Amino acid sequence: MAMSHVITGAGEGPAHLAVRTVSFADLKAALAKGVDDFSAMPSHALFLCIIYPIAGLVLGRLAIGYDVLPLLFPLMAGFALVGPFAAIGLYEMSRRREQGLDISWRHVFDVRHRPTFAAIVTLGVLLMAIFLVWIAVAQAIYIATFGYLPAASIPDFFQRVLTTPEGWTLIVVGNAVGFLFAVLVLSISVVSFPLLIDRDVGAAGAIVTSWRVVLANPVTMAAWGFIVAVLLVLGSIPLLFGLAVVMPVLGHATWHLYRRAVEPNLGAPPELQPEPPGRRYAAEFPASLFARSRDDVA
Repeated sequence: MAMSHVITGAGEGPAHLAVRTVSFADLKAALAKGVDDFSAMPSHALFLCIIYPIAGLVLGRLAIGYDVLPLLFPLMAGFALVGPFAAIGLYEMSRRREQGLDISWRHVFDVRHRPTFAAIVTLGVLLMAIFLVWIAVAQAIYIATFGYLPAASIPDFFQRVLTTPEGWTLIVVGNAVGFLFAVLVLSISVVSFPLLIDRDVGAAGAIVTSWRVVLANPVTMAAWGFIVAVLLVLGSIPLLFGLAVVMPVLGHATWHLYRRAVEPNLGAPPELQPEPPGRRYAAEFPASLFARSRDDVA
């Protein structure tokens, strides 16, 4: 696929996408529909989102061979930075349910057949790069505040952070910098991934449209970011396993927020035809999740 198509797409330019004014009632309605989608498709959501607590624990164990205790909070906060990309399968399932299409779990992977898949991956790589920069900056802030000496224990770490001037500085500076990263990611991704699933606008077009939505609704989008942050904090307790519920609800809700924030494309092309199901063989698992069955390639 040509790089120009990945960046600019083959459909409408971002200037031709009409963005709407979004109210607090729209946020409430989007969350309600997100809960409704999760209730109707819980197996899909759990199948996707159980990886988040596992990934978080693995990252916490392997992060740069350093005592990871100071990085646990930045790692958990970082889910908000990569979450929009991680939830692409949830947007697809909400789209299918909205259109009355089959919502069996295997369609989670249908995103890979869309002409915008390369643009989706490109934008996902961008978010992952921002996440890694955030982790590096968070570590640098900790080292600048406390030096390279790791905490002797968990109680010692919390005592240093919560009861010393250096710890208060770390809290204030770390949260201020994290807030800037969160605003950046919210601005470029609040509707980007659902838009790329829905229309062939390219990565640049999706980012520009997301910026336009935020600029047109600064207070409402700030409220949405706050809601996401609070729910992710709650979902991180205990040990991130609550994300298995929070992430699917937010993912489905984001699709419905996109529908309310961007005018629909009345001239959209026909729905992509799904692959014929064929038969799957146990010996082919997990490859059968991604490749065609033997009957399909005969």
